[in-house]
Amino acid sequence: MRVGTFVLAAQFPGQGQGETLHRAVRSAEVAEEAGLDSVWLAEHHFVPYGVCPSAVTLAALLLGRTRRIRVGTAVSVLPTAHPVALAEQAALLHLTSGGRFTLGVGRGGPWVDLEVFGAGLDAYEQGFPESLDLLLRWLREPRVSAEGPRYRFREVAVVPRPDELLDPPGRTPSAGPEAIVACTSPASVRLAAERGLPMLLGMHCGDEDKAAMTALWRQEALSAGHGPEEVARTASRHVSAGVAHLADRTQDAAETLLKSLPGWLRQGLDAHVTVDGRQRAMRDPVAYTELLCRLHPVGSPELAADRLAATAERTGITRFALLVEGSGDLAATEENVRRLGAEVLPRLG
Repeated sequence: MRVGTFVLAAQFPGQGQGETLHRAVRSAEVAEEAGLDSVWLAEHHFVPYGVCPSAVTLAALLLGRTRRIRVGTAVSVLPTAHPVALAEQAALLHLTSGGRFTLGVGRGGPWVDLEVFGAGLDAYEQGFPESLDLLLRWLREPRVSAEGPRYRFREVAVVPRPDELLDPPGRTPSAGPEAIVACTSPASVRLAAERGLPMLLGMHCGDEDKAAMTALWRQEALSAGHGPEEVARTASRHVSAGVAHLADRTQDAAETLLKSLPGWLRQGLDAHVTVDGRQRAMRDPVAYTELLCRLHPVGSPELAADRLAATAERTGITRFALLVEGSGDLAATEENVRRLGAEVLPRLG
């Protein structure tokens, strides 16, 4: 079982953005010290829900500050990025970090970001498959051209080639950076399965939903012609996002999050603006916090380990990206990460 942290760079009420980013960086550094497997970085624009606007940029910083831990994006939003530019950055980080970078990509939402970056609503509603396929070709082929509805260009050389990693630990010489797709609907599950890519599943859904999505993914991957061994190998790389907060008593852990998360959720979710004025339903912050506490490893170290093991048994997913900054406090976040490494990982074997 591989347990990592999920870093949103969440700006809590009353906090500055520099303070928030400092906590995000420190939580990642402590994750390596604590023996965790990975750090996953979120990306948002114009909202305090998360103040990191470029997950690949923050990943570059953290890869330079660490030596062992994997660093991944969760996720880089494809509709507002050029897939070639993003693939070039992924190849660069893969090569210079010794193969420790994972590129997670997603569709994002119908936010005003699409207007600001000139992508347009169609990039969100229709353009994700084209962008994903172009990105994957760049990571796998020596020369690439494009003749799609959105991207059209003559053949050019891929530089740097992501398959030229020197002495990749545990990987074949031809392997490029790991790629993973955030999935929130049957359509995105099918898209990932058809392309033979693992899924990142969000913290808003529980084990039953995640088990259904992994079952659908397997069915669609086999139907797309991927062999059983390849399907099993790729399925072992699915990632489940969640929340982790530890205390000696489970009640104390939940109370901490119920004091801190609703204020962040209220201001963060409410700040999202749709590009076309469509109405959207906002989750009740308190009810959502209560749901997260029920679904995820929030409580004593014993309970946390039991919940992670239960999720793995029910879903088959053995990789986790856990939000550890839920208290909003730097010292408490560092302690939470250290306890996750010292008191939960040993119980997972």
